[in-house]
Amino acid sequence: MNNKVTIDVVSDVMCPWCYIGKRRLEQALTKLDDMDIDVRWRPYQLDATLPPEGRDRREYLETKFGGPERAKEIYGRIEDAGRDENLDFKFEAIAVSPNTIDAHRVIRWSANDGSKVHDKLVEILFRKFFMEGANIGKHEALVSAAEEAGMDSSVVASLLVTDKDRDEVTKEIATAQQMGVTGVPCFIIDNKYAVMGAQEPDAIVQAVRQAAEQTDS
Repeated sequence: MNNKVTIDVVSDVMCPWCYIGKRRLEQALTKLDDMDIDVRWRPYQLDATLPPEGRDRREYLETKFGGPERAKEIYGRIEDAGRDENLDFKFEAIAVSPNTIDAHRVIRWSANDGSKVHDKLVEILFRKFFMEGANIGKHEALVSAAEEAGMDSSVVASLLVTDKDRDEVTKEIATAQQMGVTGVPCFIIDNKYAVMGAQEPDAIVQAVRQAAEQTDS
């Protein structure tokens, strides 16, 4: 069995199920400690039509889900799932639903600093948005997250005001959609298997081991 496997996580940092999926992936990795696994975070936008400044969160969700009661019901289920993964979502603290294209650009750049910084930045962005209510569409929030993750914040700040990698991120999202990714998170294992949704850890473990065995066959 090949012990080196890549997991590409197609995700959006404004997606609560992606944060839940990250926790389940982390649990899966503890069951795969005999393997060398490279986790790479890939971009997706739940709503690329959001303006750069974002939209009022309550108005956005009520429009999206057809009213306040339906939105409350859906997010109640997400809160329950989050608690199971020790995630205490603070949805009431989120004032703005952000456009996440710039967040994905910073995530892309973080990979140049190694997998630990890459993963740490994603975690920080999830935390800032879902636990602190930060507007992660704003450059100030992204620069702060980058600095906390161990990136050179001055470089990030200088790049954010340009269009650096904007087209590349957009193309990567389009490629994921062409591959059939219609929702996130999606865990693509060695470009062989796709685990759709925030599946339980054992489903990820099984897909990783199948991919590793297939490499040897």
